[in-house]
Amino acid sequence: MNQLSNRWFDNPSYFRYGFFLLLIFSVILNCIIPNGDDHFYILYIFCVIFLGIGFYNKPAWFLIFLTVLVVSFRYLLILDEELNVVVFCIHLCTYFLITLISSRLMRLVQKVKADNLELTTALANALDSRDTYTLHHSENVAKYAVQIAEKMKLSKESCAIIRKGALLHDIGKIGIPEHILLKNDKLLHHEYEIIKSHPSVGYNIIKHVTDFHKNGVLDIVLYHHERFDGTGYPKGIAGHQIPLFARIVAVADAFDAMTSKRVYRDELNLTYTLNEIRKNKGTQFDPEIVDVFLSLFEDKK
Repeated sequence: MNQLSNRWFDNPSYFRYGFFLLLIFSVILNCIIPNGDDHFYILYIFCVIFLGIGFYNKPAWFLIFLTVLVVSFRYLLILDEELNVVVFCIHLCTYFLITLISSRLMRLVQKVKADNLELTTALANALDSRDTYTLHHSENVAKYAVQIAEKMKLSKESCAIIRKGALLHDIGKIGIPEHILLKNDKLLHHEYEIIKSHPSVGYNIIKHVTDFHKNGVLDIVLYHHERFDGTGYPKGIAGHQIPLFARIVAVADAFDAMTSKRVYRDELNLTYTLNEIRKNKGTQFDPEIVDVFLSLFEDKK
């Protein structure tokens, strides 16, 4: 239910279409039953609620114009009062107040969502700033992962979740000592085991955020190092047991890791990187997602 409501509020166009459909339905109903139940006015109240939510980012004059339109239909088609300018103005003020409240509430919802994304980005930047060699890594992974998701025709809501999860996918590295995280030489076995703990550490850091439990962000953080053949970490799950969002981020993460300069090596060229991803199709990566990812470069050609 929460995801359904989020999908609606992520797409104000639903409310725009709803406004026009509801207004048309109300007018037709009142034309068929011109002297019918005076409770039809409730339909017009819903119209202005949908108006405020759907057009929350439009200027005031636009909202006033459509509110006047709604009130005109309501006033002329529901014959419960004598035609009176004062009554019309009272209706107009009341309905515009409802429109305005709906609009402000929608703006507040969008601001909270924007603030959450900014906070997520700030956390990702705080992590990346620990290592100049991986600066902007999280942002790059988010960008590539969203491009894959869009190519797969996932919903806008899913793309937003993937972006947020990708920004936070390495958040657990905050708990990794710098002498290991920035080590120039080959990692010792116990050091590598500490590095491998970062998905679990990251999960424990953000697991108390209720929305992350429901929308899949935690799955990305915990499972982005799982391999399609089951030899990954931390759980060793395989195939489609690995959540889809995590499988997408895994490909984006590997691509940016190989094409970025690291403390222990220079960046790898694009042709080599794409061949490596292609070679690991079905072993490290989901074959379908690899095909989608590679198609992005074919499209650019």
